[in-house]
Amino acid sequence: MDAFVIHGGPRLVGRLAVNGSKNAALPLMAAALLTDQPIHIEGAPRLADIASMVRLLEDLGCETSEEVSDSASATAGREAERTLTFRSTDWSSSHARYEIVRTMRASICALGPMLARRGQARISMPGGCAIGDRPVDLHLRGLAALGADIALESGDIIATAPGHAPGRPGRLRGATIFLGGPFGSTVLGTANILCAATLARGQTIIESAACEPEIVDLARLLGAMGARIEGAGTPRIVIEGVDELDGGRHRVMPDRIEAGTFMMAAAMTRGRLTLENCPLDAMLAVSDRLKEIGVRIETDETAADTLRATCEVTMDGLPRPAQMTTQPYPGFPTDLQAQLLALLTLADGNSVITEKIYPERYLHVAELSRMGARIFRQGPTVVVSGVRRLVGAPVMASDLRASASLVMAGLAAEGTTIIRRVYHLDRGYEAMEEVLSSIGARIERVDDKDLLLDGAPLGALESGAGAV
Repeated sequence: MDAFVIHGGPRLVGRLAVNGSKNAALPLMAAALLTDQPIHIEGAPRLADIASMVRLLEDLGCETSEEVSDSASATAGREAERTLTFRSTDWSSSHARYEIVRTMRASICALGPMLARRGQARISMPGGCAIGDRPVDLHLRGLAALGADIALESGDIIATAPGHAPGRPGRLRGATIFLGGPFGSTVLGTANILCAATLARGQTIIESAACEPEIVDLARLLGAMGARIEGAGTPRIVIEGVDELDGGRHRVMPDRIEAGTFMMAAAMTRGRLTLENCPLDAMLAVSDRLKEIGVRIETDETAADTLRATCEVTMDGLPRPAQMTTQPYPGFPTDLQAQLLALLTLADGNSVITEKIYPERYLHVAELSRMGARIFRQGPTVVVSGVRRLVGAPVMASDLRASASLVMAGLAAEGTTIIRRVYHLDRGYEAMEEVLSSIGARIERVDDKDLLLDGAPLGALESGAGAV
């Protein structure tokens, strides 16, 4: 199992291009199940979750291929941009097996497209995860409203369209569906119902739909395939079902969570970072909090596409304390809560963070405390009392975004930080150690078998060196 060895202190200075969005790419890939024509996804990031979705689609009868663009050039240690192509050619398997689904909860987004096109779908029930319960009841309620028969068998969800029979897929029926839940709307649930409704008979209205830009990105691809959709990006989406969908080509929107992570990492090290392909127009809540803290974000206001902007991020003094509450889009995203918390550990005063989406999403608190952070939790709220310095320590990654916060802390800490179980990071950040090294970080991926029990790297001890 891999680990990161980080020697803190250097400022992050340089230029990066933001990758395509993982959270957008996964439903876009699943949309290939809606047609027997090719779907081309440009700019798909090289991530463990993307690889898992490729395996799932192949298992469900899709032919897949990859093409690397000759015109794209590597930036900051990254390979040239690639295009993934999918074509659904075999309907004989409509079972998303546990062996694949257990590696990635987002596998559930194959349910709606597969049900709509093939008339039946069987998908392993996603399990729990480190950040708390993430139930799929809203997905199932929405599909049932479209006429699907829903059953649970041996840990699998089995969904069947009305009129389904051997040799006849059946067809869903349009309906008005309320998708609100106790913590707001559901992004993947909205994606599932949106895809399913494109081939349903009649009109479907999704009320309390997720407004995230990743849903808008999905609607753009579906529209290019021939779907009739109005209102994507608002709480009310109206879909007029069509008989069939064609193929399509689409470029994935930039990853706003990756962009926010690198912005905060630059600020935490008092660096200067230029970000290309940055989706600033989808990050207004993030920019608002960063500017409140004292981070400068400068951009060309004449840029034609604010979803693919170039901006410069700088931070000179201590961060100012701030208050933040995570909310559904356009509020502050829960996927950047841990990173902001890490930045505020060095603020000049007390900050308050409240987690409204996943109230248990605080596993990083104990690990940051090992590095000298002063954090006090009461239910879904934490108070962060800023300290003058963090100190490197051995820590354990618990989930994707918590892992990113520990990397940020390690970059700013004095001394050496060892982060174990960094496979979490590979789900959402492409070659993170190489990217950070390209802008000045002293970070290396190692096999944790080469680490001693106290966290010191064997190679450094044997050579007497102070760095890896």
